[in-house]
Amino acid sequence: MFLHALATAVPTATYTQAGCWEIIARSEARHRLNRRSRLILHSILTGTHGIETRHFAVPDIEHVFDLTSDQLNAAFRAGATGLAATALIAALAQAGIEPAGLDALLICTCTGYVCPGLTSYVSERLGLKSDAFLQDLVGLGCGAAIPTLRAASHVLAANPGATVACVAVEICSAAFYLDDDPGVLISACLFSDGAAATVWRATPGPAGLRAFDFHTLHLPADRDKLRFDHRDGKLRNLLHRSVPELAAGAVGRLWAERGPRPVAQVVAHPGGRDVLEALAPVVAPHSLDASARILSRCGNMSSPSVLFALEETLRTSRPGPAGDFWLVSFGAGFTAHSCRIGPSHDQAL
Repeated sequence: MFLHALATAVPTATYTQAGCWEIIARSEARHRLNRRSRLILHSILTGTHGIETRHFAVPDIEHVFDLTSDQLNAAFRAGATGLAATALIAALAQAGIEPAGLDALLICTCTGYVCPGLTSYVSERLGLKSDAFLQDLVGLGCGAAIPTLRAASHVLAANPGATVACVAVEICSAAFYLDDDPGVLISACLFSDGAAATVWRATPGPAGLRAFDFHTLHLPADRDKLRFDHRDGKLRNLLHRSVPELAAGAVGRLWAERGPRPVAQVVAHPGGRDVLEALAPVVAPHSLDASARILSRCGNMSSPSVLFALEETLRTSRPGPAGDFWLVSFGAGFTAHSCRIGPSHDQAL
């Protein structure tokens, strides 16, 4: 399938990591933490850990740790709908397509749950036609963007004349939680909000790029190392210290099976500084600088992050005779996913 547009969006509210520490220092929630936990938060948020700024959609971020589950869910529904719509409107404008011209909309998310799904709210806001195919993908965690693209490729294989949009959107701030678990604390220091939208057709577009060669690896024995659970009706992210090594191992297996086509750039989900450091030797000599820049500016936005990194990479380079871009994401499950982004016409490869 062929890329016709890629656009991203983040909330306007931007906070430095030091500013995030100040929010926690003022919060009554800090009294629920032991001294060691407060030191962990202070060390990460005031130190150098690869993140400069993050963006939050929850309107009352100063009191996010004291909001009820109902308030957080309402913030997710509003924030995710708004960000997804903003990114999708920008992508459609790039492609010169009116919302009524969309035949299918796929949205992935894991940081909240609504029924009907976000596709219902976004399609209403943009005015999609009533027979557009809507599909919501939930529960795939940080790796969700690539399997969502894979699902879109199947829609286009069945309907070659269709125009399909995919949106990855997360309101991680609606899933913030504090307790004395180190993984929960680290999660509160890493995650941020954002959305990325892409538009696809079965015929080449102005971007001159196509997505193909999708692969997935799932390791359920490691499921409890990275997942959400529920406490007090709220989502609580479990993040084991072995996640960087798990990510490197899973990505390494996909990398070893990538086939003979040359790779010019690796575009990885920027899960965190330690994750990128663990991935670097696996994909060497390829650079992960674009992923590191997205991590610095935006933190870990979960599923949209790999598409932010793709957009960043495309600012300065394109796949071509030297090789494809190899996209890779990973997350809850434990799962990892990859695909290639290559030129529309690649006889030289």
